[in-house]
Amino acid sequence: MAPGGGICKDVIESRITFAEYDMATSSAELRGSPLRKAATSLGGNLGATSTNDVHELLECPVCLNLMYPPIYQCPNGHTVCSICKARVHNSCPTCRNELGNIRCLALEKIAESLELPCRYQILGCHDIFPYYSKLKHEKNCRYRPYYCPYAGAECSVTGDIPFLVMHLKNDHKVDMHDGCTFNHRYVKSNPHEVENATWMLTVFNCFGRQFCLHFEAFHIGMAPVYMAFLRFMGDEDEARQFSYSLEVGGYGRKVTWQGVPRSIRDSHRKVRDSQDGLIIQRNLALFFSGGDRQELKLKVAGRIWKEQ
Repeated sequence: MAPGGGICKDVIESRITFAEYDMATSSAELRGSPLRKAATSLGGNLGATSTNDVHELLECPVCLNLMYPPIYQCPNGHTVCSICKARVHNSCPTCRNELGNIRCLALEKIAESLELPCRYQILGCHDIFPYYSKLKHEKNCRYRPYYCPYAGAECSVTGDIPFLVMHLKNDHKVDMHDGCTFNHRYVKSNPHEVENATWMLTVFNCFGRQFCLHFEAFHIGMAPVYMAFLRFMGDEDEARQFSYSLEVGGYGRKVTWQGVPRSIRDSHRKVRDSQDGLIIQRNLALFFSGGDRQELKLKVAGRIWKEQ
C-alpha cells in the first residue's frame, strides 16, 4: 500500500459524507447539519456509519475544527488541517511521524462534491452552497453577526443589532438619544495631550434605526487632529439610504462636513484611517474654543436624514 493510503482507502470504501469544512466552524455544526441528501447522492449510508466516525474523520486532531483543503496526512494516514500542520512543526500529532506534504486527495475530493448550508443558517440564512463557495459567502453573509461598535476598548462581543444596542447601553454605558438632530459639546482640560483615544460614543435612534457618533483625538502624520464621524448599525446597502452633516465653529467661522454613514461592518479603525468624517486641526479647534486656548471646548452639531 502506498504511504498514506490507509485512511483515503477507508474513505472511498465507506463512502462517508462530509459536512462543514471551514476551520472556524466547530463539529457541532455538522451534528445539526441537514446533509442526508448529499449522502444519498454519493451512494452513502449514514446508518452504517456512526456520527462519531464521521466526526473523527472530519475533525483536525489539534484544533478540533472541521478540515478543508489542503488536508494533509502522515504516512500512517493520520490527517491534520493546513493551519495546524505548521503549528505542530510538520510532526504528526497522532503518531509523531513526519507529515511532509502528503495530501489526502480522496477526502478532499469527496468533501468538495458536497453542497453545504451556511454556518449562519440558525440566524436566518437558508441558502445552500458548493464546498468551495461556502467560505466566500459566509464572509459577506448578511445574516452574520455584527461586532460591537464600541471603540474605546477591545470588545469581542458579537450579535444582532437589538442585542448590541442593549450591550452598548448596559455594558459600555453609552448615552442613547432619540432624534435626528444633535448638539454635543466636547471638553478636554489639556488639549495638547493628543493620543489615539476615543473620547465619546453616542447612539442615536433615528428613523427607527441606530447611528453611532464617534468623536476622538489622534494624529495624521505628526499633526494632532480631532475627528467626528457617524456609523450606521446595519449593512452597507442600508447605510447608503441615509446622509448626515456635521458642523463645528465659533467666532463667526465654521467647518462643515456632509457624507454617508459607514456601516459598522467597517471597523472603527478602518473608518478613522480613511478620514471619512469631519476632521479639525488642533489649532483651529483651539481657536473655536476661544479663551486662552488652553482648554478644548468644541460644540459639534449634526443632522441625519433619509435620502428619497
